[in-house]
Amino acid sequence: MPNPERVDAMRAALVHRGPDEGSTDVFGHCVLGHQRLKVIDLETGYQPVSNESGDVVAVFNGEAYNFRALRDELRAHDVRGTGDTPVLPHLYEESGPNFASRLDGMFALALWDAGRERLVLARDRLGKKPLLWTRLPDGTLAFASELKALLRLPDVQREVELDAIDAYLALQYVPDDRTGLSGIRKLPPGHVLVAEGEGERIEPYWQLEPAEPSTHEDDWLERVRSTVGDAVRKRLVADVPLGALLSGGLDSSIVVALMAEASPHPVRTFTVGFADERYDERSHARAVAERYGTTHEELEIEEDVAAALPRLAAAYDEPLGDEAAFPTFLIAEQARRHVTVALSGDGGDEAFAGYERYVAHALAARIPTPAARVGAAAVRAFPGARREPRSSLHRAARLLDAATEQPRDRYARLMEVFPLPLRRALWAEPTRARPTILEPVHEGIAGLQLLDIETYLPGDLLLKADIATMAHSLELRSPFLDHEVVALGLALPDSLKVRRREGKIALRRAFADALPPNVAARGKTGFGVPLGRWFRSDLRETARDLLANDRGWFRPAAVRQLLDEHESGHADHGHRLWCLLMLELWVREHVEAPILVATR
Repeated sequence: MPNPERVDAMRAALVHRGPDEGSTDVFGHCVLGHQRLKVIDLETGYQPVSNESGDVVAVFNGEAYNFRALRDELRAHDVRGTGDTPVLPHLYEESGPNFASRLDGMFALALWDAGRERLVLARDRLGKKPLLWTRLPDGTLAFASELKALLRLPDVQREVELDAIDAYLALQYVPDDRTGLSGIRKLPPGHVLVAEGEGERIEPYWQLEPAEPSTHEDDWLERVRSTVGDAVRKRLVADVPLGALLSGGLDSSIVVALMAEASPHPVRTFTVGFADERYDERSHARAVAERYGTTHEELEIEEDVAAALPRLAAAYDEPLGDEAAFPTFLIAEQARRHVTVALSGDGGDEAFAGYERYVAHALAARIPTPAARVGAAAVRAFPGARREPRSSLHRAARLLDAATEQPRDRYARLMEVFPLPLRRALWAEPTRARPTILEPVHEGIAGLQLLDIETYLPGDLLLKADIATMAHSLELRSPFLDHEVVALGLALPDSLKVRRREGKIALRRAFADALPPNVAARGKTGFGVPLGRWFRSDLRETARDLLANDRGWFRPAAVRQLLDEHESGHADHGHRLWCLLMLELWVREHVEAPILVATR
């Protein structure tokens, strides 16, 4: 039987995603709930939306940037309002369950076809918006934008999937369609789930293919300028204040340059930094802000890290060990005080080949295995190789370690946080540790890009960005993750992707004149935080206290060894300790938390 009270409880867990409006609505055997953040069509964009007869209804999270063109195509229908969501039932009537392929944007949606008693769930092509689902013991299919909403259901399964936790320790995120809890799954990007009766099927509606090639370098660069520019401009449509998260890196600086070019008003920009200059990019962000006359806000992180952890843990309801979640969470909070929508440079590294590991992977293939073993041992004999993760010695050690692996295992070795031997030493049952499988299907840099787009991007980066921003009711838009931009970046020749140790060659050349020289020439630095220092000072006691909890999963002596080696300066385990800390907080905050049930 329909149970709207349970959907009320689920909505209460997601108010932060849409604080402006919300409702629970019963349609026969289906109950739909939503929370709306007003961005477009503020007055008549309410949900759910329906077709003319009311037998096809939908709720929607995200944006369809081509909504105006779709409304023109659907003029034969009575499409309510002026925004994007009302087109959905009519698109479904025209195209059936694969109607999501006609949407250009970021979205998670649910549609109920009462006549067929059919539920359709769909997620955008690259996974910018999350969508999770499960079958309850009575056969009910429940779904939500975040795990914390499903955990409001009293009969949802809360068993931790330890194989998924092993993968998390390896990669700092839970890969594939897993969430960390048995029986709760993510709908994969670019897929639809169609549920009829007691069964469901999951099908792809899109597959990433490289764009058509060009013959001359100048043509490639012009296409990069045009396609990225179009992607930025289509993301400037909003009926609320809009700005940009500006890191000072190449990608976000290009986004701000194109926003300033397209906007009649100064762009609002936001950046975050640390007192530690090794992790501070504010001077680069400031140079871009000054060049384009933006209204610029800077946030220096001085907050007590240990005191901020509970807020971070409450937001992240799936295990995530990416430490960049912390500054992203704080800068999103700062930006939301001024704007409702922010553009970012996320996706530039995947689309245009910006990761140093792409170069490392190719270099590792050229080093004979015996020489790599000798070299790795020699490099690790230097103290700096273990103590400073950003040092050249540390990077050289990782490169040589990868060169000792079989070709199929090299990329996984470059990505791993806890390599297999360390996980075997950590688990109370060493056989719990499994080899990490990250093998490119295609050759060359494009194969690595595709692999990252299918794994690291949705599993880590997009989850991190969505949770951090929506926790503060801030909508994040990523022009470099426009599917046409990604297809173009994938198609580029290797000579316009990587040269020596420098990546994103096409992007640098295409926009060289639009950026301050010191920004255009910058290498990849990443959004790092001073974990090494934190675990020897601010987080030292917190980590000792939290990680002393013995759940029977890990060997307490192995955990203590990581803490001791880090505190003594013998090694830098900051990233690994952060992964363990966030895992423990996730279990306490979400798995073991009491079930809160809303009542009418």
